[in-house]
Amino acid sequence: MSMAATCDAPAVIRAARIVGPGREFLMDDEPVDVLLESGRIVDIAPMGALRSRGVVLDAEGAWLMPGLWDNHVHTVQWALAAERESLGEATSAAEAARRMATVAPLADGRRIGTGFRDALWSDAPSLGVLDQETGAVPTYLINADVHSVWLNSAALAREGFTSPDGMLREQDAFEISRRVNAADPAHADEAVARAMAIAASRGVTGIVDFDMAWNVEAWERRSAAGLLTQRVEFAVYPEHLDRAIGAGLRTGDIMADSGGLITVGSLKIITDGSLGTRTAACAHPYPDHGGRGVLTIARDELVDLLTRATGAGLSASVHAIGDRAVSSALDAVTSTGATGTLEHAQLVRHADLARIARLGLTASIQPQHALDDRDLVDGYWAAQTSVGYPMASLLRVGAGLRLGSDAPVAPLDPWQAIAAAVLRTDDERDPWHSEERLTVDEAIVASVRGAVRPGDRADLVLCGADPRTADAATLRSMPVAATLVAGRVTHSA
Repeated sequence: MSMAATCDAPAVIRAARIVGPGREFLMDDEPVDVLLESGRIVDIAPMGALRSRGVVLDAEGAWLMPGLWDNHVHTVQWALAAERESLGEATSAAEAARRMATVAPLADGRRIGTGFRDALWSDAPSLGVLDQETGAVPTYLINADVHSVWLNSAALAREGFTSPDGMLREQDAFEISRRVNAADPAHADEAVARAMAIAASRGVTGIVDFDMAWNVEAWERRSAAGLLTQRVEFAVYPEHLDRAIGAGLRTGDIMADSGGLITVGSLKIITDGSLGTRTAACAHPYPDHGGRGVLTIARDELVDLLTRATGAGLSASVHAIGDRAVSSALDAVTSTGATGTLEHAQLVRHADLARIARLGLTASIQPQHALDDRDLVDGYWAAQTSVGYPMASLLRVGAGLRLGSDAPVAPLDPWQAIAAAVLRTDDERDPWHSEERLTVDEAIVASVRGAVRPGDRADLVLCGADPRTADAATLRSMPVAATLVAGRVTHSA
């Protein structure tokens, strides 16, 4: 790929082969020229049929498709993860504690590690093990699922919590995450800008931000500083619902002075825990302790939140992982007429699959979670009778589907999500529940918000290989030659 000149906004993309939505309008796979104007696609024609004007981006036969979205991101936590100790490879509590002992404290005096999976460890986290290795330096280990944190005594004292084993779960864990993610705005914005540039290099043109904060001011600030390289939909949490209603925020509203890039999203409600923390609300008990997980919000409160949000013009994004939580969420949507997304939906009763479709909800899922969790499922959910990590089943009943990462839980890379959805394996093992695999075309449709056709926004990604025929390794690591948002180049290889 080459450009005739350095530019922010090419007028023509020459010699591109179109894949994904928009491809159905073409007769063959021959390269075409795509004309852009004012941030939109204005014409598509056989190569050379249109008069060239302005700066040309020469695709040289590469594959052009709509820009990719990650539909579930915890933006600041994802950005700050690069500054924290990665514990994803730790195989025991003892190893994780030893690794944290060698980590240099951050400027605020904390040591922070992230990404551990204690559900796969042979030993249990304990306060004694962590204190022995880390001493008086406040040390925080954040579970990969973010629903639990492991703190040493110094960190517990600093934050004003107590715990016999150093583990905090659910609301207490979220409070710790809020505190450690409350970085100086300038520092946080720099980290977000770096992370979003990396996302642009993977073809990302939009994200849905689920940071546990009042996100209006943060995105207005980043927009004013010229840091936006993606479209952003930001969520509101229940503690800020009154403020959002008072400010007149409505789902779909475009924020002023954002160049059309920042949009008000949904009310985010967390209704249960997670598999990794063994708190996802399930019909059958977990084998290690007999509990069935937790519903973290009372039914009456859930109905009240959905009623108020719907009346104020806000859709809802309801976190529901276990089958009990999914059923509870669908009951509340039925009684309130709420619209929006069901987030995660990792264990769904057979009858509820069709209910999701009938209620007009979109299932927002993270395919990489199925691969990261398959060993946990075989242990902790072996007795469950609902459908685990459904994807194809949702499409078969007519439900809408969106893909994402839940970054930093999984890497923010739509190609990894697409590959996980298509392959249902990322190692030498056979596909896990292959009946739930998506086709490449289905996974792409669930990862984009537009099409390559006249009139659509020029949010585009130029790929170095054809996703439809790429092998597993190429699909997962898809080379991205260029990314455009509203016709402006945000990444160029």
